Order: sequence, then structure tokens, then C-alpha cells
Amino acid sequence: MKMHSGVVYVVIIIWAAAALSLLGVASAEVIEHTFNVHNFTVERLCRRQEITGVNGGLPGPTIRAREGDTLAVHVLNHSPYNVTIHWHGVLQQLSGWADGPAFVTQCPIAPGQRYTYRFNVRGQEGTLWWHAHSSVLRATVHGALVILPREGRSYPFPVPYHDFTILLGEWWNANVVDIENEAIARGGAPNISDAFTINGYPGGLYNCSSTSKTPGTYRMRVIQGKTYLLRIINAALNNQLFFKIAGHSFKVVAVDAAYTAPYDTDVVVVAPGQTADVLLVADQPPAQYYVAARPYASAANAVFDNTTTTGVLEYHGAVPSEPPKMPDLPLYNDTPTAHRFYSNLTGLVTGPFWSAPPCEVDEKMLITIGLGLADCGDNVAACSGGINRQRLAASMNNASFQLPTKLSLLEAMFRGEVNGVYTTDFPDQPPAKFDYTNASNSLNATLLATVKSTRLRKVKFNSTVEIVFQNTALIGAENHPMHLHGFNFYVLAQGFGNYNPLVDPGKFNLFSPQQRNTIAVPAGGWAAIRFRADNPGVWLLHCHLDVHLSWGLSTAIVVENGRTPSTKLPPPPADLPKCELSTHSGVEIPYLLILKIFISSLVCYGVMRTCFVLTRARSGYKRVAPQ
Repeated sequence: MKMHSGVVYVVIIIWAAAALSLLGVASAEVIEHTFNVHNFTVERLCRRQEITGVNGGLPGPTIRAREGDTLAVHVLNHSPYNVTIHWHGVLQQLSGWADGPAFVTQCPIAPGQRYTYRFNVRGQEGTLWWHAHSSVLRATVHGALVILPREGRSYPFPVPYHDFTILLGEWWNANVVDIENEAIARGGAPNISDAFTINGYPGGLYNCSSTSKTPGTYRMRVIQGKTYLLRIINAALNNQLFFKIAGHSFKVVAVDAAYTAPYDTDVVVVAPGQTADVLLVADQPPAQYYVAARPYASAANAVFDNTTTTGVLEYHGAVPSEPPKMPDLPLYNDTPTAHRFYSNLTGLVTGPFWSAPPCEVDEKMLITIGLGLADCGDNVAACSGGINRQRLAASMNNASFQLPTKLSLLEAMFRGEVNGVYTTDFPDQPPAKFDYTNASNSLNATLLATVKSTRLRKVKFNSTVEIVFQNTALIGAENHPMHLHGFNFYVLAQGFGNYNPLVDPGKFNLFSPQQRNTIAVPAGGWAAIRFRADNPGVWLLHCHLDVHLSWGLSTAIVVENGRTPSTKLPPPPADLPKCELSTHSGVEIPYLLILKIFISSLVCYGVMRTCFVLTRARSGYKRVAPQ
């Protein structure tokens, strides 16, 4: 039978499309890593300090993958604390079980236990990061996650000669978990950090650090005339940071792994959780130049670590004996510079993965964010660090979030066993209307009172959600970096004062808004975001200032399942940790578990060099190859 030529043509087209599709699948890989979480000793600021980290490094290992790859990260917890790992900014499409926040999408990995995080990195390119999402362990349990374009596809900007990953962090001359516990016991804020760091090193402006080639200062070596891509990540617990390099300027090309229209600046501002990809041209005379970061402290009269961390940008051929040049950094309270940077960025509408923001909105929320106070009852000692014999707290729409302890939120949703775990009555409007940004309300006792609860907001699958974050002056106005798990959102507008629903929507950028996963809500102001809820699961929404998260400045959004199998949350993996194996705080662990860790460590470092990690797995003792 003779086939019509038109039919043959259609068959060829279909075959070619299928072949290209298979080629795309074939080009994707499964990238496996093993994270050994354990305690080890490092030396900083003339002190030897035991920290919790991954694979013996600070920061931990950088994961590099290509868009479309699948990651399988095996986390073995040899530390004395409960641990989870959050893949900050990863969309986790239909893989909510791998998102990582403790008691939200999983119970913690108890000491001596393990869990494999398996997820795809489709539809994203750029710089993200991973960090612990239990207790305050992310101070030292963190690292970079770099997603490169898949094979055959390039960046939407000139290909750089080389890239540098720059993790900005904080350092304490003490155990960070002990610091948190002491703050919780007093009902106040934790001690401020002793230093900021660049890739784990404080730099030469601190005592016991130097610009020499001994550990203490991070160095970037460049060749004159070359262009470099800097992947800047703010891993600090509680501080936004200004970042500059003496004599050089930057071109911002992406934030939070979403491409931006090129933006020229000599200073980058990053809030905790945020990332920025910037191009740097090594166009200065061969010499040494300081790479520097200092805090942007938006809260008036708040105590903070007012120090500067430095690294060194060293040109090939520079004279080592010449001291580095220092950049002129903004003042710590330079809100105009911070706001100019945050608000001037726009999305790259011609870039890969770009899609226009939804015009129609199904769900609208106005959420007030700020600090507050909580009652201590008869335990006066628990309020010694608070205000007016009350503990410091934080809330969103007056709801101060409390994590469950017996079942994670996602498990409760999946099983349909939400009673006693959470409710879905989080208010979409503030329960009390007031002049939100008026400083005269900062110590209003009625407005400061908070209520502990586990109230979530439920939305339908594929609905469009608009949230206006309204900052308040309660206790004191400050910039809050709000992070939404499981989604990128469009930043429609940011402004100061109280949001006006009649006027301010006219300022929305609906053509080329920047996309982010973490938005720095201006001190004494507001920010409007919009996203499509196309990922079923339970997604944490919280302030990324760690102290505020511990005080309750969070909630979660429950996205219902869709109607088809491909739009429903899959069942949990078989090795999902159980809550009964962990403690809620991740700090106190049973004596027998300590003994198991001790025995495990002895075997690990024995002559056989084989580690038998004692677990409660069904198979009994689990044999793990040494790492």
C-alpha cells in the first residue's frame, strides 16, 4: 500500500520530535552525593571550635548539576542533633518529600539515622544553595547548589571565563545550638555573631586573621581582561549584607536562580536566603583588591554585629607585598541603597523559562509581619530576656506559628489525618486593622499580644495567589526576608508606608517583574508578590532571619491535589524519617542514642575503616561504606 507523501512527512516530524525528546531525557543525569553530617573542630579567630558540618568542610560541598538532572543526596547523620536538609529555592515539583524543613515536609533525621533526598532540578538555572532546616544548624551546615544549563544550551549572557561561588556567613566563638537554647530559656534574642565570613573565613580585619596565604582569608585569583561570574549566596543567620569589591563594578544577570535583565551596580545587597549571579570584568591594574561584606541593619536601635568580612581579589602579576585596596561600603543603615538595588531589578523576558505573571488572581491575602510578645505564665526566669516580663515572639496576621511534633504537616495532609496537627484557617487579612508602620504603635500591648497556633492557608491546585506582605513597626520596624518554599514568585512592587489597595496596584510591574523565592520586605513598608499554586503539597512561608523563624514568624500554604495522577502528590519514600525517632528541638537526645553514636564512631575510625552505623532499620545493623 502506497503511503501519501504528506502522511510520510507527518510521521517523520513525529519521529524527529520523539527522538529529540528522548535525547533530552538521555542528556539528563542522576547526580549522587553522600553527606556525612558530623561534629568536627575548626580554627577561627584564634580559637578551636567544634561545629556541626558536612563532610568535614565549612562551607559544605558544592553540588553542581545541569538543568534537568536528578539529584540523589544520601544524608547520614553522625551528629548528636536532629538534622534535615533544605534545598533552598528548588521548585520540588511533585517532590515535596525532599523539601526538607523539619516537621513540615518530614520528621528530622535522628542521630544515627539516614535519609535520601531525591528530586529533579528541571526549569531552573543559576545559583541556589542547601542548608540545615532544623534548630540553628544552618549556621555551619550549608553549601552551594549550582544548576548549569543543560548540554547544548548556553547562558543568556556572554560566557564567563570562570565562575566563583561566594558564600557569605556568620561565625560564633561558641556552640550555636547552646546559644539558641540559652536565648530560648531567657525568652530573648540570641547573642550576636563574632564575625562574618566569606566561604568560611572571616578575613584580615579581624584579630587572628590576616591577608597572608595562611587560612583566614578567602582569595580569588583573576587574569586581567577576563570576565568572571560570581555566585553570591547569603548564608548568614540574621543579617542582610552589602557586598562590594574595591575598584570594580558588577552586572547582575540573575537572582535566586532566575535570570534578570542586566543591571549595572557597584554594590550587591543580599538578604539571608537570597542569591545573586553577577558578572565582573577584571579591568583594573594588576593588584590586590578587598572583597568585602558588611551588614545592612534596618532595625533602629537593635544590637547587631557591626563588623566587616573581607576576602582578596588578586590579579595575576600583582605584587604580593602591596596592601589590598578597600572598597567604600554603604553605611549599615543605608536603606535607600538597599531599596534601590532590590526594586530596580527586572526579569529577563527573553530568557529561558520566562513566563508572564498571571493577570487574574484567585486568592488575595494581606499579611502583616512583625514582632510581638508571648506570656511566660509563672516561669519568670523564662522572660528575663524579653520585654515587660514577656517573651519575645513574632507573628503573621497575629498568628505565631508552632510546629507539630508527632507528625509532619505533609504527612498529615497526605494521610488525611490533619485533626490535632494543623488547621486551615490562617486569616487572609489582619485580624486587627491599625496604622501598621506608625512607630507610636511599637509597644502597644494589645497589638503585641500573639497567639501560638498551627494555622495554615489552603488553596486549590493551579489557583493564582497574590500576597501583600505588610511590614509593621511593632517593637521596631525592620526589613524581613520572606521565603516561600516550593515556588518562584513574581515581585510586583515594593514600597514604604501602609499598602493602599486603591492606589498601589497601579505600581505593579506585570510586564517584566523579577522572580524570586525570597523577598526582602522593606522596613516600614510592603511588598506584593504573585504566583501560581501548581505544586501540590505543604509549603513553608517564613522569615529567613533565623531568630524570627524560631519566634513564630511563619505559616504554610497547603496546595490541594489536582485531578490527574500527574498533578497529585506521590506517596512518601520508604525511608522517610519517623517522628518517634527524634526529639522536637533537635537538641536533647536520649542517652542510649548517644551511646550508639559513640560506638559507631569507634568502629568508623577502627582498623577495618568500615563504618557500621547502628540504626533502627528493619534489617537491623546497616552497613555503610566509609566516606
